[in-house]
Amino acid sequence: MKPSIVALAASVVLTLAVGVAAAPDFASLQIQPYEPPKAAPAFSLPDLAGKPQTLEPLRGKVVLLFFWATW
Repeated sequence: MKPSIVALAASVVLTLAVGVAAAPDFASLQIQPYEPPKAAPAFSLPDLAGKPQTLEPLRGKVVLLFFWATW
């Protein structure tokens, strides 16, 4: 027999002998439940031409905002 077949057979036997693994203990892992994202509040920012822009026309689309500052 080839070593890879022997290793595969041994892993199958061990898996069957051990049985099904226990479910993970999420409390000890400190995993928090997923909370869906919240909608952004209504606001307005000027574009490069100075015209105010809102998020309302973009509702339902992915929006990426870049904020920067110089100190």
